Amino acid sequence: QVQLVESGGGLVQAGDSLRLSCAVSGRTFNNYAMAWFRQAPGKEREFVTAIHRLGRSTYYADSVKGRFTISRDDAKNTVYLQMNSLKQEDTAVYYCAATINYYRNYDGYAYWGQGTQVTVSS
Repeated sequence: QVQLVESGGGLVQAGDSLRLSCAVSGRTFNNYAMAWFRQAPGKEREFVTAIHRLGRSTYYADSVKGRFTISRDDAKNTVYLQMNSLKQEDTAVYYCAATINYYRNYDGYAYWGQGTQVTVSS
């Protein structure tokens, strides 16, 4: 079993930056590709970004490309989401997820954190 715990959410103003963290425990960290998803009020959960289990590749949704950066620290069993130039439309609950499958197989993410709220005000 894999456990994921997100942290770092909060209330910020448009244009600010925020870094989310996701601590992973329970299994060998680099067996898992990692991703961030988000869900805004009244909307379906959407993919944000993912990173290969060995950190070789990353992939981003068009809406965050150039503003968000995913990274992983295998020594700390942690994945990060650096969010810059935040916009009001980035307001959502952000979820960390893990998969043993290909990192861009969005339906294959079997393990999820509880989510952390990010609110961007104008």
